[in-house]
Amino acid sequence: MTEQPAELGAALRGWRDRIGPAEVGLPAGLGRRAKGLRREELALLAGISVDYVIRLEQGRANPSPQVVGALARALRLTGAERDHLFALAGKANPTSGHSSPHLTPSLQRLLDQLRGLPVGVFDAGWTLTAWNPLYAALFGDPTALSARERNVVWAYHAGLPMRVRSTPELAAAFEEATVADLRSAAARFPADAELRALLDDLRGFPRFAELWESRTVGEHVAHSKVVDHPELGPIPVDCDVLEVPASDLRLVAYTAPDEDAAEQLRLLDVIGTQTLT
Repeated sequence: MTEQPAELGAALRGWRDRIGPAEVGLPAGLGRRAKGLRREELALLAGISVDYVIRLEQGRANPSPQVVGALARALRLTGAERDHLFALAGKANPTSGHSSPHLTPSLQRLLDQLRGLPVGVFDAGWTLTAWNPLYAALFGDPTALSARERNVVWAYHAGLPMRVRSTPELAAAFEEATVADLRSAAARFPADAELRALLDDLRGFPRFAELWESRTVGEHVAHSKVVDHPELGPIPVDCDVLEVPASDLRLVAYTAPDEDAAEQLRLLDVIGTQTLT
């Protein structure tokens, strides 16, 4: 084991030890001996295998920039810590031409402190990267999903089960807005390999390919939807997309359009992801 991989492994273990499961929305469980995240929990959050986490911590793996970025997000590293992680891994930190999914500490605090609103954070390609408990309660817990499955555009066109109820008009508006937004993202980040791979996958869906060829450019900024919750039934919400300054992330907040919907969200905040039956 060379010195640099050994340093990388030590850093990952140190950062893993300082984060409790509750901080990242995971249950603590009983009989817990690890003072921070377990290896399997870090693997789940970063979208990699437990074996790969073990090899990284033992200095026996050479992570890709994508894996380094995923680890930085999962471990909630600061900007300086993220830079250090990339340096330890011997990788160039993403710069011009690449989107950055890095969740800043201030954005994480905002996500943690927003109460009563379902909130999700999405990267430039519309992959969900972070969420609060009420988001998981409303849409279903995304923890076990792969990164591709957490991409709302891919999940929609692939026909994955979703709780969102849609009319033909709303579906068309969503399709057109997200395709236009992704074309804008592709122009902003021409060197982003992950975004290119996503677009290649999406162009395999006929409807996406048809809209992509229209070459419309725009932004997905707001819409309304009805969420069919398995316990509480249909919940109407308004969705607002907020750009995060000095970031390639979008914070998406879901608000109640009337008092009945607000009461449903308050009840959902109490019951969380548990079932009532």
